[in-house]
Amino acid sequence: MTDTALPSPGNDAPPAAALPSPGQSGQTTHFGFQDIAEELKQQKVAGVFSSVAHKYDLMNDLMSFGLHRLWKTFTVHLANVREGDRVLDIAGGTADLSLAFAPRVGESGQVWLTDINHDMLTRGRDRLIDNGHTLPAVQCDAEKLPFPANSFDCVTIAFGLRNMTRKETALTETHRVLRPGGRLLVLEFSRIWKPLTPLYDLYSFKLLPWLGAKITGDADSYRYLAESIRMHPSQRELQTSMENAGFGKVDYFNLSAGIVAVHRGYKI
Repeated sequence: MTDTALPSPGNDAPPAAALPSPGQSGQTTHFGFQDIAEELKQQKVAGVFSSVAHKYDLMNDLMSFGLHRLWKTFTVHLANVREGDRVLDIAGGTADLSLAFAPRVGESGQVWLTDINHDMLTRGRDRLIDNGHTLPAVQCDAEKLPFPANSFDCVTIAFGLRNMTRKETALTETHRVLRPGGRLLVLEFSRIWKPLTPLYDLYSFKLLPWLGAKITGDADSYRYLAESIRMHPSQRELQTSMENAGFGKVDYFNLSAGIVAVHRGYKI
């Protein structure tokens, strides 16, 4: 499989726009606990993932004690993808979800792996090839998806939404590209059960950066991970954001005491 050229967006896709120069919009957002110009976040997040891409899967196993595999398995089960479905895997990274969806949609379906980061997408594409799957792999921005409206039966975002500059815009875009009756599933870090917060904070701000330094040589990227989790909306807040983006029947499922949550919504 090779990287696939972006499909023709059609009349209903948003026009491509040049990124404004840093500070042009005057808006700020968070990068971890820092406040930065909106235009800088994409670049800084790209630096994080380019730095850790070569050890990304190993670090996921170590820092979650392998639980991320169970969280993703639950998400795939909840998606209820069937043969012939079209699936969009946003921020798909090293392709864990795409690999799980591919046999479920069969030869008559499609799975599109997408990521904004070239290094992560390359590793995902290579894993797909190594596992015998010829699937399209597209580098694109979730806030400006290059697909026509009503294109997919299922859209997933696993551990990617919190890194996006304009989360509401990304959610609206997923709603646009879904077919009526289609569903969005967001697997993301969330708010842990309060009695566990002190222990979780110790793990997040002490152990994670130390582990990142030892395995990847980059403590700062895993310090950013811990901070970005705290800045991400709570379960209820994300539920409301999905409803504001047009989704109906939005619910969520806490996993591992709320360390992560899976949100599900439908295009009614």
